Amino acid sequence: MLALRLTRGAHPAVQLRRLLVATASAGTGFLLLCALGHALGHPGTPSASALRLAWCAAPMAATVYFAVAVARSDPGTRPRPGLSAVGLGPARLMAVSAATTALSCALGSLFALLVFLLLRGDLTGVPFGGAATDSLAVDRPLPLPAALTLLALVPLSASAAVAVALRPREPVTGAPRSARAYGRFGAGRRPARPETFGAYGRFGKHLGTARGRRATAVPQEQAQAQAQAQAQRQDGVPDASGAVTDLPETVPGTPETAVGALPAAVRPALSGLPWGITVLAVGLAVEVFASRTGADGAPADRPGALVGLALTAAGLALAGPGLTHLCGLLLQTARPGALRLLAGRILMTEAVRIGRPLGVVCAVLSAACTMVSLNEPEGPSVGPLTALGVLLVAGCTTATLLTAAVEAKHARADTTAALLRLGAPVTTLRKAAALRAGALLALFGPLTLLVAELSAWTLAR
Repeated sequence: MLALRLTRGAHPAVQLRRLLVATASAGTGFLLLCALGHALGHPGTPSASALRLAWCAAPMAATVYFAVAVARSDPGTRPRPGLSAVGLGPARLMAVSAATTALSCALGSLFALLVFLLLRGDLTGVPFGGAATDSLAVDRPLPLPAALTLLALVPLSASAAVAVALRPREPVTGAPRSARAYGRFGAGRRPARPETFGAYGRFGKHLGTARGRRATAVPQEQAQAQAQAQAQRQDGVPDASGAVTDLPETVPGTPETAVGALPAAVRPALSGLPWGITVLAVGLAVEVFASRTGADGAPADRPGALVGLALTAAGLALAGPGLTHLCGLLLQTARPGALRLLAGRILMTEAVRIGRPLGVVCAVLSAACTMVSLNEPEGPSVGPLTALGVLLVAGCTTATLLTAAVEAKHARADTTAALLRLGAPVTTLRKAAALRAGALLALFGPLTLLVAELSAWTLAR
């Protein structure tokens, strides 16, 4: 009931995004039902039906990815102060988001079932006579449990992905516990500086280290007294001698700082760049292997080509944040001005939020260019179901990128307001946005074409 009330009272823009999620779920569910209809109408070719079902994984993944982006940008289910007192903590809000996503996807799946039954003639008695008749299995009864199982894949996958993406994370407090290091011969100590080979065998080396450890050890009472004096100095209270003394930030010999622990380091966006390049290279290698083992069939009919294209897309998605971060760094090179500094810093800050959807869009475009270039001599043969699948994947990924851009704009609203209060003109902010878009297009555009040409060359060998 709470999910229904939040759904009814949401903003019209939020309702529009949920309607788009339901539409994408309806299209994916219809493709799954068409794969089931092809399997019913062609029982002698199970491999072709299985390949059709495997190709439905791309629209399904795009739909789930879009549903997660919509749930993350929903302002009604964000944790706010005061909600935990009425029983709406982070875990409850996560459950509400998952339930809302499942409800939207379930409505789309039911609409897909209604359209599929209508085209088969089960509701009106007049079947549809068109190009997709072989995927409807008009002359065979439809197994309802199998159809409902296929239709439940999208709501269950989307709700599970939203629950994982929005799960409550406990903040890391305190200094991270350092791993215990052992010296030579199992001595439980951490040397202050690297030792040369054979230093332990010298006379008195280990004795000097032990004396140093005893000399630098500070009792707990002394550390607490120094921390209290530090707090008094910060509050402006003099010590017993009447003077405010300066104390160091850390106490030698103690494992933690006297004032407080530093926050945990955030993983930079560049960490996914080597993994993305590696997965991209593996995908191209799989495409080469698929082209050598199945040279007689079309690339779209090889399971290896599907795996290679999926790995290539995953590589571009992993490398997207790192490439966006590098793009921001390149904008700030060679004596930048205020405009380039502002555009580069924003790109570096939003590298993870914008880079991953941008990498997915580039992966979709590169796969589409690859398939078009492979079918160039005889012309691309695109049926209605293929066109629906391509439209779903392209539409969901583009909508995810736009949703991430809107979310990033809302996230930096305070910074934009501060710049406007300081006297920054609105045209400067617009120029910075245009500069960011141009820099991303200049980097990701040639990369998309390069990956598409490499994929087409490997699959056509």
